[in-house]
Amino acid sequence: MTDPLEALHAPVVPVDPDPVFAARLRDRLRRALLHHTGDTMTIAHEASPRVRTLTPYLCVDDGTRALRWYADAFGARVLGEPTLMEDGRVGHAELAIGDSVFMLADEWPELGLLGPKARGGPSQSLYLAVPDVDVVFARAVEAGAEPARPVADYPHGRNGVVNDPFGHRWMITTPPEPPRPRLRQGDIGYASVWVPDVERAAAFYGSVLGWRSVPAGGAAGRQVEGLPQQHIGLQGGRAERTTFLSFPVKDIQETVRRIREAGGDAEEPTHEPYGQSAMCADDQGMPFSIYQPPESTSPVEARLSEIIETATGHGEISYFTLGFPDASRARSFYGAVLGWEFTPGHSPDGWDVRLGGAAVHPMTGLYGGAERPVVVPMYSVNDIDAAVTRVRDAGGTSTDPTRQPYGLTAECADDQGSRFYLGQH
Repeated sequence: MTDPLEALHAPVVPVDPDPVFAARLRDRLRRALLHHTGDTMTIAHEASPRVRTLTPYLCVDDGTRALRWYADAFGARVLGEPTLMEDGRVGHAELAIGDSVFMLADEWPELGLLGPKARGGPSQSLYLAVPDVDVVFARAVEAGAEPARPVADYPHGRNGVVNDPFGHRWMITTPPEPPRPRLRQGDIGYASVWVPDVERAAAFYGSVLGWRSVPAGGAAGRQVEGLPQQHIGLQGGRAERTTFLSFPVKDIQETVRRIREAGGDAEEPTHEPYGQSAMCADDQGMPFSIYQPPESTSPVEARLSEIIETATGHGEISYFTLGFPDASRARSFYGAVLGWEFTPGHSPDGWDVRLGGAAVHPMTGLYGGAERPVVVPMYSVNDIDAAVTRVRDAGGTSTDPTRQPYGLTAECADDQGSRFYLGQH
């Protein structure tokens, strides 16, 4: 039987579209690609770099070369696959530098979209913040950028200007370091871990926390280097296994007077390279010191806006626990001397320490019922399971990590019996 649909089996022959219709359709597609509607076009799996409220969209005279150049000169990463038009031009591409996205496309003279060179020069600057402006500036020039202004120091940072091979002007800058946040009277400015054998302690904490310590303050002293926010030391030859604290004060003579009136002991202040200092002890026998930096560099301010708010890094102290035989006496003493305020903690006779309604830095708590005064630090770690293993391998002891409302913690002791906590927040 003859197939009634046999006529449909003939080869399909494409029909040339109407030239006017084709031109209009191609123009609409190009406009759609080049017109940003506000929707995020960035590839979804790129979690860190993102399209922001204002995003640069560059017009270049060689899109394919531009993709390679921005990668080589500025470390840009191409996000997804660029959209290529039938004539080989880049219709749309997205690149990420750091946490930001910028876009680019080739010139479209037929739509009036031209790059800076075709228009006689740039009309705007692109501000690029980098860790080392000298390195990035040199790399851009080596890759073919034209130096427009050499790198120099300015009040707003160190920067230089280049024009890239496509005519765009880049202000490459390393912003100035923000002013170091200042400590208030009553914050903790320095901590020294007291141990019998400082060499063993340096090896233990180097293995567990990655501390790099150098000799300081005599044969039995060590200073930990490389911690961005904190000053921490080690002190050997001590029978007491505790952490010695030092507090910044505005007026050292006035603070010495308050210590003595509150029942503590305070030596007369001495002049040190970092200012005036006095060794002290509270009315329950806990040793500590106070210091008043030189007036020109004093870090002591009462403005809460200047207190360090950033999270502690690996190896730094995130919390101090102070134990006393009598918590009531401790609260009375440190309230009178340092202005500490107290709110009830989660444990019996436990108290959170505050200053002017904000937490002391580093965060601190105290409790009563201890056999003797003691300070136990909590060290921040990136991976608490790995840190617990290092504690045990180095000869210390540690509980298994437990989850608390603020993160994972483990209670530990070093190979000389000094207690501490590990915390992963």
